[in-house]
Amino acid sequence: MTAQTSGSAASGAELDAARLLLARMGVSVEDLLATPADRLPVPTFAEYIPTVSDAVTDGTRRVYGSYWNRIAEHWGDRHLDEPTPSEIKQLVEYVKVNVVARRNARGGRSAGEHLIAALRCLYRHAEDDELIVAADNPARKVAKPRRLPSTRRAVADTRLAEINETAATTGNDPALDSLLLRLHTETACRRGGALALRPQDLDPDQCLIFLREKGETVRWQPVSPTLMAHLVRHAAERGAPRDGQLLRYADGRPITTRRYDHLWARLGKHLPWVATQQISTHWLRHTTLTWVERNFGYAVARAYAGHADSGGDAGTTTTYVRASVQEVAAALAALTGEPHPLT
Repeated sequence: MTAQTSGSAASGAELDAARLLLARMGVSVEDLLATPADRLPVPTFAEYIPTVSDAVTDGTRRVYGSYWNRIAEHWGDRHLDEPTPSEIKQLVEYVKVNVVARRNARGGRSAGEHLIAALRCLYRHAEDDELIVAADNPARKVAKPRRLPSTRRAVADTRLAEINETAATTGNDPALDSLLLRLHTETACRRGGALALRPQDLDPDQCLIFLREKGETVRWQPVSPTLMAHLVRHAAERGAPRDGQLLRYADGRPITTRRYDHLWARLGKHLPWVATQQISTHWLRHTTLTWVERNFGYAVARAYAGHADSGGDAGTTTTYVRASVQEVAAALAALTGEPHPLT
């Protein structure tokens, strides 16, 4: 039998074996024939974090900024493709152990969750920039800690009255603090939505305000005629420009989240149960939405909260039971005891 020379054609069996091997490797013939593009050099964390920070929204930067700083402290000189999933888990445990201890802390679970989310954000941008491929993304291979149920709940009516009374009779700007509390109680908006509110977002005729909140969600939210009058007067008296921030100090400066921090710290000094339970603005959201759900049902509460129609656990049925702004206004009218133009 004559031996097959090196330049002779491969047999059918050999070709079948080659095809089988390529299929198992996930490689196509086109992949072999294509000329590989020159991959950009993989930057270090210290080099790439500022790039991603400039590309995300202010809200994302505020949430992940401190965790990106922690990553830069530990891995600043390392390239993005160097850390392994095991090293990420080690960094998560380090952050959980060294987190600033607070009375409502849960063993650093939230810090660990946010660190993994911050890394995933970095690596997602690295994939988009073709610095790494999805298969080489170590953050994808590390599971987030399971989120525990929130300890927040609705505040009782008597307790809510104490909060409002204390805010209105203490501090250096009771009018501002009372306005903040009423705004959040009526609308169940988040702090970001209140801080983003502008005079041009007010519709006095229909008693609606335009809220822009996290996830770039927007909605027209009904408010009572009383709250609308106070918002309009506040903007006029404190010199808020039409396209600028509405909520301002007495000297005209826009307020920040620090105003909320100072408000609840003061309330905690006068009302010890506020400090003990770590009551915050988000508890007002829980309070209002709980009342709306109990009295007007899930669909109205969902619309009142401004939750996005993403399906999720509620399923696609929510598409067909979406509440209207008129129904939200009816719930508000019952909550405040004031008639609303949309009802």
